[in-house]
Amino acid sequence: MVATGTLLTFVVAALASLFMAWAIGAGSSGSTPFAAAVGANAISVMRAGFVVGLLGFAGAVLQGANVTQAVGTELIGGVSLTATAAIVGLLTAAILVAIGVFTGYPIATAFTVTGAVVGVGLALGGDPAWAKYRQITTLWVLTPFVGGGIAYGTARLLRSPSVPERYVIAPLGGLVGALVATIEFALLGPSGGAGSIAGTLGTGVPGGTPAVALACALLVTAVLFRGLVTDPEATQRRFLLTLGGLVAFSAGGSQVGLAIGPLVPLLDDLAIPLPAVLAGGGFGLLLGSWTGAPRMIKALAQDYSSLGPRRSIAALIPSFAIAQAAVAFGIPVSFNEIVVSAIIGSGYAAGGSGVSRRKMLYTVLAWIGSLVLALVVAFAAFTLIDAL
Repeated sequence: MVATGTLLTFVVAALASLFMAWAIGAGSSGSTPFAAAVGANAISVMRAGFVVGLLGFAGAVLQGANVTQAVGTELIGGVSLTATAAIVGLLTAAILVAIGVFTGYPIATAFTVTGAVVGVGLALGGDPAWAKYRQITTLWVLTPFVGGGIAYGTARLLRSPSVPERYVIAPLGGLVGALVATIEFALLGPSGGAGSIAGTLGTGVPGGTPAVALACALLVTAVLFRGLVTDPEATQRRFLLTLGGLVAFSAGGSQVGLAIGPLVPLLDDLAIPLPAVLAGGGFGLLLGSWTGAPRMIKALAQDYSSLGPRRSIAALIPSFAIAQAAVAFGIPVSFNEIVVSAIIGSGYAAGGSGVSRRKMLYTVLAWIGSLVLALVVAFAAFTLIDAL
């Protein structure tokens, strides 16, 4: 029998989590996936916000478990987060992210949530999880260089007059198809666990999973190549929108963990299944995308770089790959950092035209400041509440 006070406290924590999910949906997960497509005039701002909300919800339900578990149990050692700690951490991070949404600057959600959870965890007397911090820091530091570098190289290749676009875009699409076939989704594995499309279809097939992944890559390559020959403009636009959708799906799988991860230590006592909480977090992301994302989509699409279809494709491919790597390893990652870095990389392939260096500097400072500020505020707030 669950005590009424415990249940009431969990409800308050869940409401804080829902607010966090809304703020994330209105900010990073709701704005960044389709910013490049909007910048390339492939989709309108309002339609992008609507579609990204639905795809983010799907990603949260089908891929959200890894990052959720990491945020809830792996950022601090020796203690489990209490309901009060979860409330303080979530509200601290959500307020900072909401400030970013309404001021037009993309605060890195992963930075704020990670800082806030570590802050309340340390205030509880927990130990720093140094191994996890090294893993997280490595991805955060490498993301701008890897994502931006790949986007830069891809954009340069697409702009080369000596290489027809179809010989570049079609193989890139094949790589994306192979990646989609091999990433894991909930319910596709044995006994309803996680599994990949290639793994499921490869059972009993000669060559197994690699053969199915290769077949998917070749099929996507062939379809794209044919389309780029017969109707290049429409095919390029459809590929761009598909990439935006994949990034939006990946954003849901990663960012939902930032919203509901702090609730994980509370679930066992209340016998609440994780999939139900993932669905609730996904619903919060959806609401945020529908109500607040258009403002940030406009900021990213118009203020950061003047994107065409080629540069948009170059930005979204590494964004999708990095996002899926973070989901697979259970690492909280900022989609603002991923996509903005890729947008900058693709922008510099055209000589840096349209890239606002001044705004980039302010954005990086906001990312670093949000991490430090979230940690300090969350630590101080929980310490004060605990003393009272």
